[in-house]
Amino acid sequence: MLSLCNSSRILFRTAKTPIRLVHPLSSLPLLSNPNPTLLLPRYSHTSFITLPFKPLLSTPSTFTTYCTMATQSIYDFTVKDAKGNDVNLGDYKGKALLIVNVASQCGLTNSNYTELSQLYDKYKQKGLEILAFPCNQFGAQEPGSNEQIQEFVCTRFKAEFPVFDKVDVNGDNAAPLYKFLKSSKGGLFGDSIKWNFSKFLVDKEGNVVERYAPTTSPLSIEKDLLKLLDA
Repeated sequence: MLSLCNSSRILFRTAKTPIRLVHPLSSLPLLSNPNPTLLLPRYSHTSFITLPFKPLLSTPSTFTTYCTMATQSIYDFTVKDAKGNDVNLGDYKGKALLIVNVASQCGLTNSNYTELSQLYDKYKQKGLEILAFPCNQFGAQEPGSNEQIQEFVCTRFKAEFPVFDKVDVNGDNAAPLYKFLKSSKGGLFGDSIKWNFSKFLVDKEGNVVERYAPTTSPLSIEKDLLKLLDA
């Protein structure tokens, strides 16, 4: 654990430019060294020099929080299934994931559920998993209970991919998973989810690699998905 006392020192390989550590999710500076004394890069040796750093965060607890955020991945989250049981997303290691916030009464419902089912049927044996999270934040278009949502999806669309517990995707009560997804891949006009059927593509190592608008059809994602499945 890095100490935040005034005498904190970190070893870095020699370089020419000043060094500044920035939190990857918030762009908040963590540490800075405004006046480094550095060797020129033409010296091709492997020695290290000691650089003094002044912490920019005021308390260890704040620093710990940001370090925890920086190390999170999809696999660090546990979600609820439609019956309220815990599901550790670490169970999906080695799979390509398409994570979608869904609704039963949206103008995009028929096309998205149909194409999502087609993708799943075609690629589930190659390692695709589709994780559907019902959400009622957009036009109140997912008002039913988990049981009603499951019956609708299974009866009308014969969907075999898992549909989880209903969640919020925006606001203070947004599911932690969705806060992470949005911080990993912002949208065109900000991080907030804009409507039903926004889509996040996650590779086999749990990295969020792409985000798609609600109007992006699932089948149009096929080429990006194949790159992950064939990797």
